[in-house]
Amino acid sequence: MYRGLKEPGQLKNRIRTALFIVVLLAIVGFFETAWLVTDWFWFQEVKYEAVFWVTLLAKLTLGCITGAIFLVLFGGNLYLAEKIARKNNYSEYMGMQIPSLQLIGERSLVPLIAVLSVAVSVFMGMSAAVQWKEYLLFLQGLPFGLPDPLYQKDIGFYVFHLPFIVSVYQWLSFMAILVIIGTSILYFVRGAFLFIPPRTWKIAPPVRTHLLILFSGLFFLGILGAWIDLYQLIFIKRGVVFGPGYTDATTQIWVLRFMIVMNLLAALSILVYAFTDNWKIPVAAIVALLAVSMIGKGIYPNMVQKFKVLPNEIVLEKPFLEHNIKYTRLAYHLNNIEDREFPVEASLTQTDLQKNDLTVKNIRLWDHGPLLQTYSQLQEIRTYYKFIDVDNDRYMINNEYRQVMLSPRELSYSALPSRTWVNEHLTYTHGYGVVLGPVNRITKEGLPEFFIKDIPPVAVTDVRISRPEIYYGEQSNEYVFVRAKRPEFDYPVGDKNVYAKYEGKGGVPLSFWRKILYAIRFGSITILLSDDITNESRIMYHRQIKQRVGKIVPFLRLDADPYLVISKEGRLVWVLDGYTVTDRYPYSEPVENLGNYVRNSVKAIVDAYDGTVNLYISDANDPIIRTYARIFSGIFQPMDAMPADLKSHMRYPQGMLTIQALMYRAYHMEDPQVFYNKEDLWSIPGKIAGGGEQEMEPYYTIMKLPEGKKEEFILLLPFTPSNKDNMSAWMAARCDAPDYGKLIVYNFPKQRLVYGPRQIEARIDQDTEISKQLSLWNQSGSQVIRGSLLAIPIEKSILYVEPLYLAAEKGQLPELKRVIVAFGNTIAMEENLELALQRIFGGQLMKETPLETETAPAAKVTTDREIALEALNHYRKAQEMLRQNNWSGYGDELQKMDTLLRSLEKR
Repeated sequence: MYRGLKEPGQLKNRIRTALFIVVLLAIVGFFETAWLVTDWFWFQEVKYEAVFWVTLLAKLTLGCITGAIFLVLFGGNLYLAEKIARKNNYSEYMGMQIPSLQLIGERSLVPLIAVLSVAVSVFMGMSAAVQWKEYLLFLQGLPFGLPDPLYQKDIGFYVFHLPFIVSVYQWLSFMAILVIIGTSILYFVRGAFLFIPPRTWKIAPPVRTHLLILFSGLFFLGILGAWIDLYQLIFIKRGVVFGPGYTDATTQIWVLRFMIVMNLLAALSILVYAFTDNWKIPVAAIVALLAVSMIGKGIYPNMVQKFKVLPNEIVLEKPFLEHNIKYTRLAYHLNNIEDREFPVEASLTQTDLQKNDLTVKNIRLWDHGPLLQTYSQLQEIRTYYKFIDVDNDRYMINNEYRQVMLSPRELSYSALPSRTWVNEHLTYTHGYGVVLGPVNRITKEGLPEFFIKDIPPVAVTDVRISRPEIYYGEQSNEYVFVRAKRPEFDYPVGDKNVYAKYEGKGGVPLSFWRKILYAIRFGSITILLSDDITNESRIMYHRQIKQRVGKIVPFLRLDADPYLVISKEGRLVWVLDGYTVTDRYPYSEPVENLGNYVRNSVKAIVDAYDGTVNLYISDANDPIIRTYARIFSGIFQPMDAMPADLKSHMRYPQGMLTIQALMYRAYHMEDPQVFYNKEDLWSIPGKIAGGGEQEMEPYYTIMKLPEGKKEEFILLLPFTPSNKDNMSAWMAARCDAPDYGKLIVYNFPKQRLVYGPRQIEARIDQDTEISKQLSLWNQSGSQVIRGSLLAIPIEKSILYVEPLYLAAEKGQLPELKRVIVAFGNTIAMEENLELALQRIFGGQLMKETPLETETAPAAKVTTDREIALEALNHYRKAQEMLRQNNWSGYGDELQKMDTLLRSLEKR
C-alpha cells in the first residue's frame, strides 16, 4: 500500500472512474443484448434458429478460447516481468553503481497489468470471433474426393482446413510480437535496461533470459509459417499458369522444407543462448536462415525461371499446363460441357419458320431498359410505386409455352407524398401486383401488350394473382408494423384509397418488452410511444430479399438479380440464386473479385406476402454446400422437395453462365500445346449500348435445340474468335427439367464464314435505307434506342433480330417502331417481326389471335344512374392518366367512357 491510496480525494476519483466504466459497459452491453435478442426473434420468425445458435456458439467458442490463451500468455508474461523486475536491484550491476532508470517508482503494476490484459484479451477474442466460418469449416469440412497434383492431398484440405490454420498462425504471430513488445516496455519502465556511462547499454541477466525465450518463440512459429508456405505454394503464379510451374515445383519445395529445419535450429540455438553466453551459434543460425530465405526464395528461382524455363517453356511447363487446364475446368464445371458440331447452312425457309413457330413467337423484342421505362410510364399508377427491374421467364399461357417479361410494382418510400414516421412504418407497408406481358407483342402505337396489368391486377389469360401484396421485395424500408390500429394502404381507386389489414403469418409478434427492445434496435422512441402498435401487431424487418436471405446464409454469394414468380395458387414468390465460392482450389485460374471455384448450389424461395424462406440444394455434388448442410443441419431441402410449379420456373443464372463463358474462352482448348499458343482463343462479342460497346450478356429464349424434339427455355451466348468478328460457336444452358443445368457448346465449321453480331451491326449501319431512317428519327427531339441484337439458332441456320425503339427526349416513353431481321446477306427492317420475316422469306406467317382486353371485375350495370356513375369513374381514371402523361391509358379510359355514354344514349 502506498500513500496515494490514503488520500480521500484520489479514492473518490477512482471510485467515480470505476463507476463510470461499469455504467458505460452496462449501457453498451444492454444495446448489444437488445440487438442480439431481436436477432433471435427474427430467426424464430423465419424458422432458422439453427443458424443463430450454431453461429453464436462458434463465435463464443472461438472468442473465449482466443481470449483465454491471450490472457494467459500476455498477462502471464507481463506479470512474470513485473515480479522479476521488482525482485532484482539493478542499481548495482557487476560491482558498479549505476543511476536508476525507473520511470514509475515503486508502486505495483499488477492492477494495471490485470486490467490491460483483460481488455486486450476481450478485444482479441472479439476480433478472432469473425473467423467463425473458417473455424466451422475446419471442424466439419468434407473431402472433395480429388487430390491435388503436387502433394496428393485432398482438395478439401486447401478449401476447409488450410485457411483456418493460416488464421491461427497469423493470430499467434501477432500475439507473440505483442507479448514481446509489452514485456520489453514493462522492463524498460522498471529500469531493467541498464545504461553504463559513457555509451554502454546492458540488459540484466534474468531479463535477458526471459526476452530470449520469448524471441525464440517467433522462430518456433516460423516452423509453422514455413510449413504453411509449403502448401500455399499451390496458389502461386510465376509462369504461364496459375499454380506452381516447373520452377516452383523443382526449387521451392525443398527450400521451404529446409527452412522448417532452419527455423527449428534458430529457435533451439536462441534457447541455448538464453542460458549461456555463446552468442555466435544463434547469430549464425539466424543469418543462415535469412540467407536461405533470400537466395532460395528469390535469387535462385528467378535464375532458374529466366535461364532454364523461358528458353524451353512449352517442354518444361507442359505437365503443369495440363494440371491448370484440368483443374480449372473442374472448378468452373466446364468438364461436363457437351461439345457438338453445328453444320451451319444458309438454307432457312419459310417452311422451316412455320415448323419452328413457337421459337419465332418467343423471339424477344422488348429489351429490359426500354421496357422498364415504358412500364414505369404506363403502369406505376402513382408516384410512390416503382418498377425496379424486369425479369425474363416462361409460363404456360392458355396452354401455350410462352416467354414473358414480368415486373413487380414495389413501393418507393423515397417518393411518398408525405414522409412521416406513420406513413413510412404503419400506413404504406407494401407494393401491389405485377405487370406481365409477352416478349414479342406490340400494340399499333408500338407499346407492349399485357397479360396482367393495372390495380387490382387484371388478367387476360389463365395466369391469375390471388395475393398481389408485396411486403418483401427488392426495394423495402428498414421495418414496418402490420396489424396495428391504423389501417394499411392497399391500393388506390380513382380519388380514393382502399385499405386492408394484414392476414399473413409474417413478422415478429410484439409485446411491451419487445417494443422496448425494438425501440433500442431501431433508435426510435416512437415505437414505444405509439398507441397504434398493440400486442396484436407484428414488426417486419430484413424485408429486402438479398438482405433477408443473406442473413440466413451469410456464407453464400448471392446473385444480383432476384426474380419474381407467380405460383400455381396465384401467390407471388421470389427466386434468388446462391453460389458457393472459394479462392483455394489448386491450379484453377481465378476470376477477379470472385475466387477460382464456383457452383450454383442453392435456390432460395421467398414468399412476397409472408416472407417465408425455403432453401433448396440445386447441386448436391458440391462438397462446400454439403459441408454447410452438415454444419447447419436441417436448413436445406433437396430440389425434389420444391413444389413442381415453382421448379418449372427455375432459370440457369445469367451470372453463372457469364463466369463459365469467360473461362471457357480459353479453357475449351484441352491440348497443352494449343492452349500455350492460344491458337483457338475465343471472345464474347460486343453489343451497342448507350452510344458505346460492351460485352454481350447471356439472354433467355425459347427455342428448339438442333437435336431437340420440342421447344425449351434456353440461356444462350455466342462466341467469336479472338480479334475477329465472325461467329465461332454458341453456348446453351438448358433450364427445363429433366435437363436443367446441362451445358452444350455448338461449334461452327472453321472453314465456313458465319457472320457475328458485330458484323451484322456494321451491315445494319451500312444499309442506306436503314441509316437514312435512323438519321431522320434522331432529329426533332426524338431519340432512337437500338435494342440488343439477338442471334437465334433455327434448324441449321442463325437468324439475327434487333428491335428499334423511338423515344421523345423528354417523354421517356420508348415505343417499339421497327424490327430489323438479318439472315445471310439479306437485311430487312419493318414495323414488326412478321413483316420483316416475310420480306426475307416470303409467304404468310401464322399470326397470333389478338387478346381480348378485360376490365376489372365490376357489378352488372342495369340502371341509367349506374351507367353514368361507371362512366364518371372512367373519366376520373382518364384524368389521373393525363396527370401521369400516360397517353395510352388516357385513351383507353376515354374509350370505355364513350362506350358507356353511347349505350346510355340508345336507351
